[in-house]
Amino acid sequence: MKKLFCIISAIFIVTGYGIAQQVLDKIAAVVGDDIILQSELMQYSLNLAFQYKIDPRKNPDQFEQLQRETLQNLINQKILVAKAKEDTIEVDERQVDTVLEEQINRMIQQLGSEKKLEEQLNMSISKIKRTFREDVRKNLMVEKLQQTKFSQIKITRREIEEFYNTMKDSLPELKEIVDISHILLEIKAGKESERVAREKIDELLQRVKQGEKFEDLCRQYSEDPGNKDRGGEIGFMQRGDFVPEFEEVAFLLEPGEISDIVKTRFGFHIIQCIDRKGDKINVRHLLIRLEANPGDESATEEQIKAIRAMFDKPEANFEELAKQYSDDATTKEQGGHIGKFEVENLQEREFVTAIQQLKPGELSQPFKTRFGWHILKLNERQEPRKISLQTDWDKIELWALTSKRQNEFNKWLDEAKKDVYVDIKPN
Repeated sequence: MKKLFCIISAIFIVTGYGIAQQVLDKIAAVVGDDIILQSELMQYSLNLAFQYKIDPRKNPDQFEQLQRETLQNLINQKILVAKAKEDTIEVDERQVDTVLEEQINRMIQQLGSEKKLEEQLNMSISKIKRTFREDVRKNLMVEKLQQTKFSQIKITRREIEEFYNTMKDSLPELKEIVDISHILLEIKAGKESERVAREKIDELLQRVKQGEKFEDLCRQYSEDPGNKDRGGEIGFMQRGDFVPEFEEVAFLLEPGEISDIVKTRFGFHIIQCIDRKGDKINVRHLLIRLEANPGDESATEEQIKAIRAMFDKPEANFEELAKQYSDDATTKEQGGHIGKFEVENLQEREFVTAIQQLKPGELSQPFKTRFGWHILKLNERQEPRKISLQTDWDKIELWALTSKRQNEFNKWLDEAKKDVYVDIKPN
């Protein structure tokens, strides 16, 4: 089921493989009253290939096997969603919003910035949310269905011991684990960069006021790759789809009305309301981004070095300085605490290099990643070791319980499939 839920929780990453777009769409499978399109199958398969580091061009057989597994998992997903609807499973829309936000944030962290995510998917953040919201809702419905049917399954001490004795030779060793904190300084556009961007957007606003077609200016000058080719049109959005500064102005506009200049963390915008439908509006915008220049990067480097020098004084407190200076909004209020991680799973290799040079309690010298400049603190290190009942009972209990519930889930799913018409079309 791990692969299944990897499938149904995925938000697509458009990779550089350059295939699939050339194939005319057709039906890959029929599941009850629903269908799975070849494009849908290819999109999920490419996303998983990206995650598993499989290049379809270099490993076509491996990719073909992945496609077969993906198709079966998509069939299972549609059966599960149908069963969830039969059981009138409902999910809280606020939970959908929260999970969607978490998944988008993970993608932003993986790619390095919101701008890179928008370029990768060729969509604005607001459109990404609208596009994948229904997938998140279905995933939560299936998870809730599973919890309803299988969360009551318990496991005995004897079953845990039997699971360990049966599986101990195949259970993974515990890898090296570190507990880390950091102070992050993002490389932000300084006053000179902001002045240049402001002059550019001011000139464009004057051209709009002088009668030039706003849509054409968006196509020519907007720096939002997700919608500039559509004349800056974002599409219908509701409150919560975009940043507050943007929404505050956009929702005050009447159809056809064009705003003054609006500043957000992405840069400077000019917004036009196209249409209203209930509590939703369709808008277009022209964006001039705030881009850091080499001088801004140098200034950030000097600032992080100055913060690092503060720790030369015995009274310096890492947690307090992280709260005061760090730009990482998700960790600064926790004193910069990031959490515990297996070292080999850390995506930022600069973090691994820094960790390897530290003892528990020590701080790194400033180093740079795609996110900005960091000072890293190693709070704790756990060396690799074998798993045992004596030291890892809770972990083994969780694995055994998950395995038991998985087996029961598989039995239930096999029975559910008997009630649903499935027709897999030839490739």
